[in-house]
Amino acid sequence: MSDRREFLSALGLATAAAIAPALEAREIQANTLHRQALPEPFSGWEARFVDVQFPAGVASAPHRHPGFVLGYVIEGEFRFALNGDPPRILGRGEVFYEPPGAEHTVGDSASTKRDARVLAIIVAPVEKA
Repeated sequence: MSDRREFLSALGLATAAAIAPALEAREIQANTLHRQALPEPFSGWEARFVDVQFPAGVASAPHRHPGFVLGYVIEGEFRFALNGDPPRILGRGEVFYEPPGAEHTVGDSASTKRDARVLAIIVAPVEKA
């Protein structure tokens, strides 16, 4: 009986070791789709359109953007909070706004099984966008 337990224990450890790199490799993917220079009176600013994928179980670190952000949830459910406020869960088709200088304290998929995908339009000075 102890041989069977030892075998199952070793099998469990081997399986965990084999899948750990795949789990660790999952990270937030941000793909800039387009950069658009803005006209007067916004000269020197641009709008950057970014497709952001949040894998289930992976959260963004708290961060700030130099300008403001307009967001649209494309897929899944997106957990979102600013400045330490309680998180909100936004579904597909819902929008959010980040004012300049706000700290984005929570950003992740609200599901443990499904990724969330967001279109973020970041409007900021060109050198900081």
